[in-house]
Amino acid sequence: MRVLVVEDEPLLADAVAQWLRGDAHAVDVVGDGVSAVERASVNDYDVVVLDRDLPGMHGDDVCRELVSSSSLARVLMLTAAAGIDDRVAGLSLGADDYLTKPFAFTELSARIAALGRRARAATPPVLERAGIRLDPHRREVYRDGRYVPLSRKEFAVLAELLRADGGTVSAEQLLEKAWDENIDPFTGVVRITILKLRRKLGEPNPIENEPGVGYRIR
Repeated sequence: MRVLVVEDEPLLADAVAQWLRGDAHAVDVVGDGVSAVERASVNDYDVVVLDRDLPGMHGDDVCRELVSSSSLARVLMLTAAAGIDDRVAGLSLGADDYLTKPFAFTELSARIAALGRRARAATPPVLERAGIRLDPHRREVYRDGRYVPLSRKEFAVLAELLRADGGTVSAEQLLEKAWDENIDPFTGVVRITILKLRRKLGEPNPIENEPGVGYRIR
């Protein structure tokens, strides 16, 4: 998934981003509310992890902006305020979930995964097609019963192709979901990742290429 982390504490922001990248998510990081609104207006995020106490534009206002813009991104608020009234207020603004600081990274992962499922059309917890079985929770992939070790990016690309359920996914869509904003859009990284996936998944080749359109799993 594509995740935006909005946190003004650099050490925490970097720690969250590193952890989520370990979950094979593409992660962008900003430290203030204005930047968060700007990024969300140009990028298609699945989940926004939003610190409530931000400098300048408050996290509450960021949440209102995201909701009013009809963004499809789900909002997970992070805050040190743990009272019931605080949680109710955050959810009333339009946030989809609320997590108090300090928090366990494993719980953050679980909540983001749950929000991600709600941000897109419903998909089964385990994705299967063409003899491929991908378990997002365990981060395991099997082809015809054979375990297939994949890198984080290979796993993310394969998951997007399987979620399309036989539909074609463009290279631009794969870049959007599997890489962060620092990737060069003209790079051949998608093509190279697809080649590595084909080699690891083995024969028969499960990934078709429609020139000028994108990739799909038969």
